[in-house]
Amino acid sequence: MNLRFSLIIPAILLASGCANIAPMAPAPSNVAAPAISIADISDAYIRLTLEAGTHEAEYVDAYYGPPALQEAAKANPRSLTQLIAEARALRASIDTALPSLRTESDRRRAVALRGMLVAADTRLQMLEGRKFSFNDEAQGQFATVPDLKPLAHYDAILANLETLIPGDGPLAARVDTFNERYVIPKDRLQMVFDVAIAECKRRTAQYIQLPAGETFVMEFVTGKPWSGYNYYKGNYKSLIQINTDLPIRISRAVDLGCHEGYPGHHVLNLMVEERLARKNGWKEYEVNPLYSPTSVLSEGSANYGIDLAFPASERLAFERDILYPLAGLNPNSAQAFWEMQQMTEALSGARLTIAKMYLDGVVSRAQALELTQKYLLLSPARAEQSIKFTDHYRSYVINYGWGKDLVRAYIERGNPDTTERWRRMEKILSEPTQPADLLP
Repeated sequence: MNLRFSLIIPAILLASGCANIAPMAPAPSNVAAPAISIADISDAYIRLTLEAGTHEAEYVDAYYGPPALQEAAKANPRSLTQLIAEARALRASIDTALPSLRTESDRRRAVALRGMLVAADTRLQMLEGRKFSFNDEAQGQFATVPDLKPLAHYDAILANLETLIPGDGPLAARVDTFNERYVIPKDRLQMVFDVAIAECKRRTAQYIQLPAGETFVMEFVTGKPWSGYNYYKGNYKSLIQINTDLPIRISRAVDLGCHEGYPGHHVLNLMVEERLARKNGWKEYEVNPLYSPTSVLSEGSANYGIDLAFPASERLAFERDILYPLAGLNPNSAQAFWEMQQMTEALSGARLTIAKMYLDGVVSRAQALELTQKYLLLSPARAEQSIKFTDHYRSYVINYGWGKDLVRAYIERGNPDTTERWRRMEKILSEPTQPADLLP
């Protein structure tokens, strides 16, 4: 999915499990685990996911398999209770099959399927009304728990910014007023985004061979809880939507162009369809549930892909020399905006801490809004959009910054050169990668 908020969380930790979350426990011993093939389990998982999609409109983020399967799911879906039982039975079948799998490829496929079934179990319980803590919800759906800094950690950063960013009034208001000078006029959005995405694609295609005929359609929309979204349609085609509810600043052209397009969601979906669904014949990859461990990789690689495609100095030069003139902005002011972004970047991890506090009931919604304005230096309107996202997608928010940190740590381990970084990026985009695979 493609909801784009870039977050940075400094430490790396993968929780080994949560003692009080039912989906992570082994299947009950009295549940028979029939000896069926991974291919059969895959088929059953597709049916389960499509039927789950009848209980939650956004459950299935993408599907490009046989239409008849989706029609059958809509015509006769099982209840949530039945689907939970099915997810647990299929997970037990994988546990039975794993010891007999002979190839690393088959084992990785089975482990990935198991993770998706645990996520389905968790999400289906949530749809039934069960409430999980933030950490248990994250572990169950995404197979990872972020290591978060307390808000006190960010107080020193705010104090430093108070001295670095001059002006009168609250720091958040000063920063927001400054950033609003860099809004792209609406009548220039299409042109600026077209050029930005074309450059994102050019840089990506230097290192990753894209399938022939891949393409996308871009639309500007309103009334959404996200800033951008990639709807993958299959056959190497995407619909990319950009939300214009709030003014779009010049930095978002490259951000969203990379995140939603190249080397972000569009490219990941191309790789999955070409190499897993088509080449390997792993049909489970023809359906993509929104809440699963793959979302950690999807959002994390899309956010890291911005930095991979546009190293700092190159991005500044491209925006200043190409995008600023197209947007009718003064190129001589590009350096100042860039420096502001760098100064405030260290605060982005506060968003996850606030989300956890809010969803765990430690703070009210009104308090979460105040904290978001203070620690993320946002206007009331932008803080409201941020909290609306948390209201709607809950712990999904971890996948952006935490996912980016996991992907960055994996790709940059050992300080490889640019070619090797792109090779590692392509590898994790085209294999059944789990959050644990990104750790040392």
